Amino acid sequence: MASDMVMPGPICLIESKEGQLMVKQEALEILSAITQPVVVVAIVGLYRTGKSYLMNKLAGKRKGFSVGSTVQSHTKGIWMWCVPHPEKPGHTLVLLDTEGLGDVEKDDDKNDTQIFVLAILLSSTLVYNSMSKIDQGAIDLLHNVTELTDLLRSRVSPDLDVEDANDIVSFFPDLVWTLRDFYLSLETDGQLITADEYLENSLKTKQGSDQRTHTFNLPRLCIQKFFPSKKCFVFDPPTHKKLSQLETLQDDELSLEFVQQVAEFSSHIFTKSKIKTLPGGIKVTGPRLENLVLTYVSAINSGDLPCMENAVLALAQRENSAAVQKALAHYDELMVRKVQLPTETLQELLDLHMASEREAIETFTKNSFKDEDQSFQKELQTLLDAKQKDICKQNEEASSDRCSVLLQDIFGPLEEEVKQGLYSKPGGHHLYLQKTEELKTKYHQQPRKGTQAEEALQKYLKSKESVSNAVLQTDQALTAKEKETKEARVKAEAAKAEAERLEQRERLHQQQIRQMEIERANFLAQQQREQERRLQVFINC
Repeated sequence: MASDMVMPGPICLIESKEGQLMVKQEALEILSAITQPVVVVAIVGLYRTGKSYLMNKLAGKRKGFSVGSTVQSHTKGIWMWCVPHPEKPGHTLVLLDTEGLGDVEKDDDKNDTQIFVLAILLSSTLVYNSMSKIDQGAIDLLHNVTELTDLLRSRVSPDLDVEDANDIVSFFPDLVWTLRDFYLSLETDGQLITADEYLENSLKTKQGSDQRTHTFNLPRLCIQKFFPSKKCFVFDPPTHKKLSQLETLQDDELSLEFVQQVAEFSSHIFTKSKIKTLPGGIKVTGPRLENLVLTYVSAINSGDLPCMENAVLALAQRENSAAVQKALAHYDELMVRKVQLPTETLQELLDLHMASEREAIETFTKNSFKDEDQSFQKELQTLLDAKQKDICKQNEEASSDRCSVLLQDIFGPLEEEVKQGLYSKPGGHHLYLQKTEELKTKYHQQPRKGTQAEEALQKYLKSKESVSNAVLQTDQALTAKEKETKEARVKAEAAKAEAERLEQRERLHQQQIRQMEIERANFLAQQQREQERRLQVFINC
C-alpha cells in the first residue's frame, strides 16, 4: 500500500443501480496508488448473515462495513477496504464486502449472479457466509458457480464439462465457508469430526443417474471442482443481543467461544490467504486489480462474458501500453539529463541513445505483463527508433544554429571591414584571404559546434564567394591602374632623366666649346705675342 495512503473506512467499489454496475472513480484512484501485491478477500452470502462484522474484524476495526439487524440489506454492490496486511509486510489486504444474496427488494436474481461472479474473479480468498448449518438451501445458493461454469463453457470450449475445466479452476480463489450461529454437534456416527470434515461430508455426492440425483450432485461437483482448496469455520452465537449491537460490544461481552472462533478465522485468513495471482504466476498489484475491475464490469454491463482469458488479455493490453509509455518517459528523462545538444560527434549521441534505450527496455521488461509475442516490445523499439531519428535531427538543427551564431560572431567583423572598403586596394584580396584563414582557424578552435560544423563553414564560405570575387576584382582593377600609373611615372622619370642627361651633355658640350674657344683665343694671343716678340727681336737686330 502506498506509504502515504490510509483508508479510515470502506468505500464503494462497485455500485449496483438499476440493473447496471458502476465502478466508483474514488475507489479506482485508491487502487491505482497501491504498488504492493494485494491479498484480496471477498465475502458473499445471504443478506443479514453478519458478513460485514467478519470483514470489520479482518480490518482490525469494530466499525467500518455496515452492520444491521433489520430485514433491509445494508451493503449494496461491492464495498472495499484496503489496509496494510497484518502478517505480510509489503503487502496490502483488500477486503471486499458484497451485497447480500437473496435480497427480497431485488427485482431478479441477475444482480446476485453478477456480484457473485465478480467476487470470485477478483478475490484470492472467497468467504462464503451462511447460517446455522450446511444444508441443501445453503448449497443451492452456490448455484452461481454452476451458472458461471455455463458462461465460461461458451467461451472456452463448447464441450467443456466440470471434469474438463482444469484451466478454469486455476482462476478460482480458495474457499472459506463460514457457518454463523452453528448449533449442531460436530460428530458423525458417534465420532467427533472437524469443521473441514463436516464440509467435505456435506459436499459428498450420491449414487444415481436420475434427474433428482443430478440436481443434488451438480452444485456439489462444481464446488469440489472449482474450489479444490476449502476451509470451514463454525461460529457459536456471539451473544443473546441483537446483531445490530454486535459492533458496539467489547470482546468480554461476547461468548468466549465466539471470540476464539473469530480469532481462529482471522488468523487463517491472515496466514493462509494468498496473493491474488494471474496465469503465469503474475502477482496482482493495486493497478492490476483496478484494471481487472474495469474489464469485468465492462463485460458484464455489455452482456458479454466476464472471461478470465479476455480479462488477462485486456490487462496485458493496459499494462503493456502503460509499460511502453513508462519506458519512453524514462528514455526521455535520461536523454534530457545526459544529452547536451549539439554533441561534438554523431557517435557520441548514438552512444547516449543506446545506453538510454537499454535502460528503457529494462524498464519496459520490469513493468510489462505477458507480452508473449513481444508485440509491445516491438512497438517500443519502433518508437525508440523514431526518437533516435528525431534526436539526431534535433542534434543537426542545434549544431546548425550553434554554427550559424559562431560564424556570424567570428566573420561578422570581416564582413564589416569589407563594407568599409578596407580591402579595396591593390593586394586587398590577398589580405582578405589571409584574414579568412585566420578566422577559419579561430572557428575550428571553438568547442561543441556539433556534426554540422564543417558543412556550415563550407556553406558560409560559399555564400561569401561573391564577396571574395568582388574584392579580387577591385584588387585587380586597382592593381592594373596602379601599374599604369607606375609605368607612366617610370616613363616620365626616364624622359626627365634623358632630358637632364641631354641637357647636361649640352652643357658639357658648350663648356667644351667655350673652353676650346678660350684655348684658341689664348693660343692665338700667344701666337700674336710670339710674333710681336719675334718682330721686336728682329727690329732690335
